Amino acid sequence: MPSVAFHTLGCKVNHYETEAIWQLFQAEGYERTDFDSTADVYVINTCTVTNTGDKKSRQVIRRAIRKNPDAVICVTGCYAQTSPAEIMAIPGVDVVVGTQDRSKMLTYIQQYKEERMPINGVSNIMKARVYEELDVPAFTDRTRASLKIQEGCNNFCTFCIIPWARGLLRSRKPEDVLSQAQQLVDSGYKEIVLTGIHTAGYGEDMKDYSFAKLLDDLDKNISGLKRIRISSIEASQISDEVIEVMGRSDKVVPHLHIPLQSGSNTVLQRMRRKYSMEMFGERLGRLKEALPGLAITSDVIVGFPGETEEEFMETYRFIEKHKFMELHVFPYSKRTGTPAAKMEDQVPEDIKNERVHKLISLSDQLAKEYASNYEDTVVEVIPEEAFKEDPTSKLYVGYTPNYLKVLFEGNEEMIGKLVKVKITEAGYPYNKGIFVKQEMEDILKQAVSS
Repeated sequence: MPSVAFHTLGCKVNHYETEAIWQLFQAEGYERTDFDSTADVYVINTCTVTNTGDKKSRQVIRRAIRKNPDAVICVTGCYAQTSPAEIMAIPGVDVVVGTQDRSKMLTYIQQYKEERMPINGVSNIMKARVYEELDVPAFTDRTRASLKIQEGCNNFCTFCIIPWARGLLRSRKPEDVLSQAQQLVDSGYKEIVLTGIHTAGYGEDMKDYSFAKLLDDLDKNISGLKRIRISSIEASQISDEVIEVMGRSDKVVPHLHIPLQSGSNTVLQRMRRKYSMEMFGERLGRLKEALPGLAITSDVIVGFPGETEEEFMETYRFIEKHKFMELHVFPYSKRTGTPAAKMEDQVPEDIKNERVHKLISLSDQLAKEYASNYEDTVVEVIPEEAFKEDPTSKLYVGYTPNYLKVLFEGNEEMIGKLVKVKITEAGYPYNKGIFVKQEMEDILKQAVSS
C-alpha cells in the first residue's frame, strides 16, 4: 500500500483543503503516515501570506526531500500558486499544483512516475470563476468541523497578496454546503465552523442568494446541529439581514471574529479597507443588541507604513471603548508584490514591537474583564481534548459558544459532546470550572450504543 504524508502551513482553509486532498489519496488506496516518517509521496500545502510564509514553505519542502529523496514531492497551496517557478527551481520538487485543480494531483503523480519529468500544474487563478468542490466527510479533529463555503477575494487591500493566490470571489453552491453540513452533523459533529478566504462574502457572486440566507438555511434545515460559528466576517458584510438572522437563531454562537486591522480612518484608507471607524462602531452596537453577551475577537496590524503615534492611539482607544474580547496582533511585515511594500514611511521595528506589546497587554486585560462576567455561571462546553500541560490530571479543555476556554475535570467520553460546566474561577487564557451535567440526548445515545 503506497503511503502519503502531509504538511500544512498557514490558515484554516489550508487545513481544510489538506483533509480534502487526503480524501482523494485515500480513495486511491494510500495510507497516511506522519510527515517525519518515510513516505512514498509528500504533499506540502504552502502559505504565502507573508514573506516568512514563503521561507517556511521552502524549508518544509527541503525537509521532505531530505527525508526520502526517492519520494514524489508534491507542492500545493498559495505559495505554489503565486511562485510556481521558484518552487520548481528547488531540486527534488516533482509536482506543483496551485489553489485549484487539486483533483488532478494524483494524475500528475502517476504521470511523474512514468515520465520522471517535473510537472507544473499551476494555471491562471484570475480566470477561475467556479468554486472547486472538495468534500471533507470527517476530520481528524473530533469536535469542530470546518465547512468551506467560498473561495477567493475581490478586495485587494494594499498589504495583502491573497487575491493573487486565491483568485476572485466564488461561492459554493448552497445545496452542496447544506448537504455537507448535514453529513458532518451525521458523523457526530455538534459544531460547524463556516470558513473561506472571505467567508461572509459568500453569495456576492450570486443573483438571489446571500450569506444571510445561507445562515438561515443552515439554522432551519440541518437537524442535530447545535452550533454555527463563522470563522471571520468583515464589518462591511454585516448587513441588517445578517444581524436579523443571527438575532433569531439559537445556533449561531455569540462570538464573531471581525478583522479590524486598524482603528484609524486614515490608516484604513491607506490599507484600502472598505469601512470607516464610525461604520464599524455602529455595526458593533447593532450586533451587541441582537446578541447579548457577544464576544468579539479581531485581527490588528500595527506599524502599517506611515502609522503615526496618534493613529496608533486611535486604534488603541477604539479597541478599549468597544471592549473587544481578544486580539490577534501582528506587526506589519512587507509582502513583496503588494502596494504597501513600496510605500514610504515604513515604521521602524522597535516602534512596531512596542505597539504590539501595548495592544497585547490591552487584549489580556479585556479578555480577563470579559471572562469575569461569567464567574459562577453555568455554561455549555464542548470538550475538545485532555489538558496537555498536565497529562496526569483528569482535566479537559473546551469552548463555550462565546469562545471562553474552560478547564474542568472530566473524562474521555465527554469529548465532542455537549456538557454543562459551572465557571468557578474566571481567567485568561483559561477559566476553571466544574462539571454539572451532560445533555440528555448524549446520555441516551451512549446508553443505546453500549
